[in-house]
Amino acid sequence: METSNRKEEPIVSVGIVSASKLCFSLNAPYTVCGSQRCGKQVVELSEGRILWENALYDELLFEPTDAQSSFTLEDVTIGINFHWERKEAQTFLGKLRFIVEDNNICAINELPVETYLTSVISSEMRATSSLELLKAHAVISRSWLLAQMEQRKADKNNADKQLSFFKIDEEIVRWYDREDHKRFDVCADDHCQRYQGITKAANKHVVEAIQQTAGEILTSHGEICDARYSKCCGGAVEEFQYCWENIKKPYLQALPDTLPDTTPLPDLTDEAVARQWILSSPDAFCNTTDQKVLSQVLNDFDQETTDFYRWNQTYSQAEVKQLLEEKLEVQFGDIIDLVPLSRGKSGRIYRLKIVGKERTLIIGKELEIRRALSKSHLYSSAFIVEKADIKDGVPQKFIIKGAGWGHGVGLCQIGAAMMGKQGYPYEEILLHYYKGAEITKAY
Repeated sequence: METSNRKEEPIVSVGIVSASKLCFSLNAPYTVCGSQRCGKQVVELSEGRILWENALYDELLFEPTDAQSSFTLEDVTIGINFHWERKEAQTFLGKLRFIVEDNNICAINELPVETYLTSVISSEMRATSSLELLKAHAVISRSWLLAQMEQRKADKNNADKQLSFFKIDEEIVRWYDREDHKRFDVCADDHCQRYQGITKAANKHVVEAIQQTAGEILTSHGEICDARYSKCCGGAVEEFQYCWENIKKPYLQALPDTLPDTTPLPDLTDEAVARQWILSSPDAFCNTTDQKVLSQVLNDFDQETTDFYRWNQTYSQAEVKQLLEEKLEVQFGDIIDLVPLSRGKSGRIYRLKIVGKERTLIIGKELEIRRALSKSHLYSSAFIVEKADIKDGVPQKFIIKGAGWGHGVGLCQIGAAMMGKQGYPYEEILLHYYKGAEITKAY
C-alpha cells in the first residue's frame, strides 16, 4: 500500500438544512460569541441576516466544549426529491455554523473526516453489514469525499469550470454534481453522501471498519479517485462520462457485475441488445433476493423499494403528459413516443427523444431523464418503453421496463454486499469495481 504526502486528518464542512427559521438544541455547553450556551435555540432570517437572541449576525459559530458534545437540528429533510423524502430531528457532533445563503439560513456541521465517515456508513447502510463491505465502503466514501474537497478548492480558482447544462436547438442536456455547493464541501443528503450525524447509532462493526481503514483512499495515476457508487447496477456497471462530464475516468469502467469478469458485457449501446438485456435477468452479484443481505445493506426506507434489479412502471397518457410538462416546463401536447437515442455501455439512456403532437424535445443526461419521468426519480435510465392502447396514433399507456437502481457508476452496493457475504476481502471488492485503482494511505 502506498502512502501520500498528506499528514493530518482533514476537517469537512457539511450542509445539513436550509430554511428561514431553524430550531435546534445544544445538548451540552457550546461556546458562541465568547460565552457558553446550552438547551433550545432558534435562529431566524431577518433583514437578510441571522437573528439570534435579539441581535443580528452575518454568521454564527457554535463550538463544542467537549469532543462528545452534540446538537440536535429539528425538521431535517432526508431523501430530498426522492421517493422516501421525509423530515426528522437529527443529532450531530462537532461545530455548528450558520450562514445566509439564497435568502435562507443554512446550518453547516464542521467535523473531522473519520467522524463524518462513521455516520455516513451507518446512514448509507445497516451497521450490521459484513465487515468487508463496511471497510470497502469506508475507503470509497473517504476517497469520494477528499476528491470533492479538492475539486471545490480547484473550482474557486477556475473561472472556466465545465458547465453542467447546455441547450442546442431542441435538445437540453443537464447533469447534476457538486457544483451546487459553494459554501461547504458536501451536503448531508443523497445528492452527495447520506449523512445523519449520530442519529443512527454507530455499532462496533462500523467503528472497526473505519479504524482498520483509517486514512485509506483509492488513487489512480497519483490522483484521488472520484469513487462513485449506487444502490444496484442492474448487472452492468456504467462509465462516468455517460452520467456526468464528457471525460473518461480510467478506474470507472463499464463491466459486468460478476467474477471472473473476463467475459465482456454485450454491446448495450445497441438498442436491440439493450432491450434483450433489460428484459432478461442475467446472473450478477446484485441479482439477489436474499433478504438477509438486503436488510444489511438497505435502511428501513430503502427497503420500501422491493424491486430494483428489474422493475416496471406504467403511466397513462395523462400521467406521462403531466409529468413531462411539469418537470420540463414544455407544452408537448399528447405524447406520441419516448425514443432512446443514445445509451451508455450499461444500457442507461443518456439522450431520450420525447415526441409530442405539439413539440419534440431531446433531453439528457441520465438523472434528468429519471427526474422527468417520475414525481421523484425513476429508479434508473436503463429502460425500454412499450406503448399500448393506441387510439388515433396516440398511446393511452406507456409501460417502462427497467434495470437497476441509480446511475450504476462505480461500486454497486448490493453487489458488493453479496461479495462480502461470499467471502471476498474488501481489497478485492474495491478492485473489482474500480479497475486499475490502488489503495493508498492518505494520512
